[in-house]
Parts: sequence; structure tokens; C-alpha cells
Amino acid sequence: MTQTPPGPPAASPAPRPVPTSADVARLAGVSRATVSYVLNNTSAVRISEPTRRRVREAAEELGYVPHAAARSLRAGRTRIVLLPTAHVPVGPLYGHFLNELQWALRRLDYTVVQYAGMGLDGDEAARAWAELRPVAVVSFGEVRLTPRGVDVLKRSGARAVITLGPRPVAGAHTLAMDQRRVGGCAGAHLLERGYRRIGVVVPEETGLELFSAPRLEGVREAAAGTGAEVVPVPLAYTEESATALAGRWRALGLDAVFAYNDEYAMLLMRALQDAGVSVPGDTAVMGADDLLLGKLLRPRLSTVRIDMETGQHLAELVDRVVRDPDRTPEGHDLMGARAVHREST
Repeated sequence: MTQTPPGPPAASPAPRPVPTSADVARLAGVSRATVSYVLNNTSAVRISEPTRRRVREAAEELGYVPHAAARSLRAGRTRIVLLPTAHVPVGPLYGHFLNELQWALRRLDYTVVQYAGMGLDGDEAARAWAELRPVAVVSFGEVRLTPRGVDVLKRSGARAVITLGPRPVAGAHTLAMDQRRVGGCAGAHLLERGYRRIGVVVPEETGLELFSAPRLEGVREAAAGTGAEVVPVPLAYTEESATALAGRWRALGLDAVFAYNDEYAMLLMRALQDAGVSVPGDTAVMGADDLLLGKLLRPRLSTVRIDMETGQHLAELVDRVVRDPDRTPEGHDLMGARAVHREST
């Protein structure tokens, strides 16, 4: 039995050429300059709406998008705003703030890039960010920037380097977002209610140290000189960890606990009640963030309400500093905190 030898493999289809602005201009019947003005949303040149529509329809038909790198070379800088967010927790409060910030920056014609550079810190992180040539960097404080790192970013084209946190960095604009206030507010509330041996939940999840360490510090500052004792209490966000902690709770001798936030507070409170620890009879429990679910618990959860500035406000500040890097922005405090007393304390 004979077999017909296989023929040569079929040739793969030739790749389609990448559409250019010249292709869009020919299809729309306009100049390449007009295509650039329309697709880059240039407001300095008056172009009629019918012409704008023809250009956009031609670009969509051809599948053309502007080349960001080429546009950056022409402009001398990118429109990238870099948000290093490797470990910023995606909770309701901060998730809403970040989403609002990104939408507001996009409306101002910036390209937002979230940079999840695990394991980078200090000057090493600054050099990695600088490789993308951002026009602005908004650091949430996880990476401890140095004056040298800020200088690297600015030499690479960053016109605005903004840090959020309690510690100013030379060369950067620092906006107050001090988590110690949250802990201080919780600590003051518990002390006013007469509690003197206060546990503070320290989450074991990676990345939350950015929030948990200053919150613990805030409780300690509130308790200083009062004779009250503050005890760090490690807790993972799992039912098993909460159950194990509740099982040894009586041995800890705590009469109150600030549980980092409402989610950890609800987890711990349920475990304590299952272990026969009365809330607030044996131990008062307090959270933070003022989540709706905390009001539905029994007992209702006392909390710290955090009042955040809008993401729109921060985006406008970024834009002002990009336009005028030498301008010192007005003092801004992006976060306020106040205790909300309910039944759990």
C-alpha cells in the first residue's frame, strides 16, 4: 500500500499591515495634522464636529489607535500617572477612592498605570518606576521614597511626585493621610468608656502593615500616661484563626479590643460569641470603616468613621502640580476620623 507524500505546509496568511495616521487621513479626507488634533483631543485648534466624527469613524473602521510612545516623544513627556499599589487593600473605602481617582485622572487625559512591583523598595523602586517615564507618581506610602529616589524620578521626567502619609520626603509633595488618627480615635473612645486593658488586632496578611502599624501606634499614643495597657493581638482573616484566638481569649485578660477594621471586628466578634465571651459584657469590640453590615449585627458594632477626600480632588491636585511643578500646593489633609459609639462598646 503506497501513501501519497504530504505536500508542503500551507503558507500562513500574511500579517495585516498596521494602520497609520496617514491611512486614517486618506479615508477621512483630511490632513494627518487634523487626525492628530482629533484623536489627541487637542483643544487649541478648532475643528468642526462633522470632521471630528469622520476622523473617529475612519480610525474605528481601520482599527487605528495613536502610538503613545510616539506622542510622548513629540510632547517631550508621557501622560502616565503611576500608582504603585502592590499591597494597597481593596476594601470598600479605599477601593472607591482609587476608582474615583483613576476615573478623574482619565477625564483629565492622563493614562493611569498601577504598578505592582513586589519586593521593590526605596531607590530600587524609584528606578523601576522611572523606566516608564511617568509624568506623575502618586505613592500611597508602602515604598519609603528617599530624596534620592524623588530626584531620579524627576530627572526621568516626573513633574509631580506625591506621597500620601505622615512623613514628608524632600523634593516630593506630601499629603496627610495618617492612619495613626484611626487608632488614636479608637483608643480614645475605649479609654473614655473606662477600658484599661485594650487589645489591638494586627492582621497577619501581607501588605497591611502600611495601615495596621500606625493604627497600633495611634492607640498607644492615646493610652500614654493613662495607666492603660495596649496589647498587640495577631489575627489572620480566617475563621480558623479567629476561633483559635477566641479559645485563648480569657487568658489574655483583655476588656476591650480595637480590631483593625470592621471586617476583622465582625470575624472576631462572631468567634468570641461562639466561645461564650459576651460582647460587650466581657470584652468590648470596636472596628473601623463604618460598614453597613456592622449596623446589622447584634450587638451593633462601634466603629471609627473615616472621612476621605474625593479621588476627584486628588486628581485635580496632580494636574495642577504637573502644570506647575514649582508651585507648593495648599496643605491638604486627605483623611479625617471620628468614633461612632454603638452597642459593642
